[in-house]
Amino acid sequence: MDKILLLPPLVFLILLVVGYAVSLGFTKLAFKGHVSAGKMEQYACGEDIPAQNVRPDYSQFFPFAIFFTIMHVVALILTTLPRGFSSGYILAAVLIFSALVGLLVLFRK
Repeated sequence: MDKILLLPPLVFLILLVVGYAVSLGFTKLAFKGHVSAGKMEQYACGEDIPAQNVRPDYSQFFPFAIFFTIMHVVALILTTLPRGFSSGYILAAVLIFSALVGLLVLFRK
């Protein structure tokens, strides 16, 4: 019973309360002045440029993000396999094969 402060759920709740109290404290300290007319405008080095709604296209970004995620996970697992692990070569081959199948599915035309 003397180690009750070492219980993870209790520590989480204590830190959650402390974090909320800190957040409230900084909210009280924050500046609450009025917002000027140009404060919310985009900065364009002093030029008066009308605001534009830009919608970037991420269709080419996501396949590469998933590609790098797959490759990093494969590299992490392969490099952390124990040396004396008897079925490590089989696990490595299955992992590499599944990564290749995933990449083929990802970049199929």
